[in-house]
Parts: sequence; structure tokens; C-alpha cells
Amino acid sequence: MAPHLLETADIETASDDYASRFAGPVGDYFLAVQAQLTLDLLRDLPGASVLDVGGGHAQLTKPLAENGYKVTVTGSADSCRARLDRYCEKGSFTYLTCDSLNLPFADNQFDVVMAFRLLPHAERWQRLVQEMCRVAGKAVIFDYPDRRSANILYDILFDLKKNMEGNTRTYTLFSRKEITHELATNHFGPPQLKPEFFMPMVIHRKLKNPVISRSLEAVSRLTGLTKLFGSPIIVRSDGK
Repeated sequence: MAPHLLETADIETASDDYASRFAGPVGDYFLAVQAQLTLDLLRDLPGASVLDVGGGHAQLTKPLAENGYKVTVTGSADSCRARLDRYCEKGSFTYLTCDSLNLPFADNQFDVVMAFRLLPHAERWQRLVQEMCRVAGKAVIFDYPDRRSANILYDILFDLKKNMEGNTRTYTLFSRKEITHELATNHFGPPQLKPEFFMPMVIHRKLKNPVISRSLEAVSRLTGLTKLFGSPIIVRSDGK
């Protein structure tokens, strides 16, 4: 495939600059929530083979491997494995540099195919979902920013958010209906939805207090606000 058709959004996601968005106690809180919800979605598939497309950010490799999953990670450049080598135990994962839109794997080769921090930055996101579904034998799991959340103010507040966070990228918002439709197009069933946070993550970053953040999010979850308006959402969909 011609180089200009390659999907390379994960190169930035795998960088140390991007990782700085998850530094410190609040960042640890974000990653713990993400990991726990993901592991909950995988509870019925112990020991499954997992392909993490564009997973050079290394956010999920360690918790997946520590819980007995066989993890393969792809990246769009050799540099995408740097954080994996630095933070994950040697031999706990397999890495391959390849084109995310033309994965060099057989149909249904992995039990689960996932992608985090990738879909909203991918120009050809439908093609990405198609490839994930193709090589997934049982389920796909990915996260996305939902329109039905504080993201509804995205166009108005993006510049403010960028000024507050410094290294924010533009990203695509999705609706639950849009995600469900795309999965159905690829013969995958109605998704399970696990919203992560009710309050915008930028607010938690500015609070700099994971204790307060946990308390606020616990109340939001108990009152049903997170279920209705939470974002980002982690999705699991099973093949039909």
C-alpha cells in the first residue's frame, strides 16, 4: 500500500509526550479505571489471545499480560515499541510493525482485537473497525469519545481545553448509534458500553487530586449520570 494511505495516528499516541497526559496520581487513576473496565469486559474469556492495534502507548499490555492474556501489539513504526520495551516485562508481549488498515493476520486469528486511543484520531476509522472485526474470532474492544457527554461543547471549548492541557489533538466524536451501525455492518452484535467518566478528564487533571476525582465519579456512577453521559466509552462487540 502507498505510504500516504497508511494510518499512523498511533505514532504520537506511543510517544512520551502523549504519555505525559497520564503522568502522576491522576493519570494512574485514569489508567486504573480503563484497565479495570477492560478486564471486566474480558472476564468470560480467560487466557484469550489479544491483538492490541496501535497499542504502543503500553497502557493495557501489562495488566493484560499479568492477567494471563496472550498479547500481541502492532504499531505503525518501529519506534512504537519503545514504551513497551521500557515498561513491560520482556517476553510478556509480541510486537509487530505493520499497517493498521491492512493487518497481516488471517481472518479470526485472535480471540479479541482491541484498539485504545486510536479510533478518534484515525482518518479512515471505518476501515480500522473493518480490519479489527476481520481478524477477531470472538470480540472487538475499543474506546471512543461520545457526543452525548460534555463533548457536546467540543467545538466551543476545544481551544480552551488545548490551552489547559497543552498537547491535546483534534479528534472525532461518535454517537452510540454510529458505532453500533458500523459494528453491525461488519457482522458484529450490539455493543456493551462502559463509559469511563462523567466529568471531562481535563477537569480531573486540573483538580490534581485523585481522591476528589474518585468521589465525584463514584457519585456520578451511582446516580446513573455516567451511564447516560459518560465518556470516553469502552465498547465490546461480539461476532455474530
